[in-house]
Amino acid sequence: MSIAEVKNSTEHKMQKSLESLKTDLTKVRTGRAHIGLLDHVQVEYYGSMVPVNTVANISLIDSRTIGVQAWEKGMAPKVEKAIRDSDLGLNPASQGDLIRVPMPALTEERRRDLIKVVKGEGEDTKVALRNLRRDANATLKELLKNKECSEDDERRAQDDVQKLTDRYVAEVDKQLALKEAELMAV
Repeated sequence: MSIAEVKNSTEHKMQKSLESLKTDLTKVRTGRAHIGLLDHVQVEYYGSMVPVNTVANISLIDSRTIGVQAWEKGMAPKVEKAIRDSDLGLNPASQGDLIRVPMPALTEERRRDLIKVVKGEGEDTKVALRNLRRDANATLKELLKNKECSEDDERRAQDDVQKLTDRYVAEVDKQLALKEAELMAV
């Protein structure tokens, strides 16, 4: 393994960690409606559990309401029940074929709890990034020990890995600040 391969591999893994954080942050519910909120809700469809978006059309009615339109007549009650039983704390209401899912307003206390959750996610991601840095540095030391690179190259590579880590930690902080602002917006 070369120094370039170590750096590329580390950057790729850090990018994956950041993408994972972004995905996790979208799951944290704010007061606003967004269709991605129902992505993880499963509904029974002919004996197997499938995501709601495979049996229904999900759209935004307004900034605080999601509309769910089941493609088959008999699926609407099942979809409504699946949304109600999910851990999202939503209370859907049927209007004929359309299921309206209003977003309840967040209390100040709930916002603070969600910010703690978001900060915890961010801290977990930072720990993962630092672990990746440690692994990369250990690999670089191994290359030096096996005389596959010079001390100067190893030192420069460690500096590059540190800069990479700093850049991704800053990006995590930026994502956390955006989500925190989104949560505090009333």
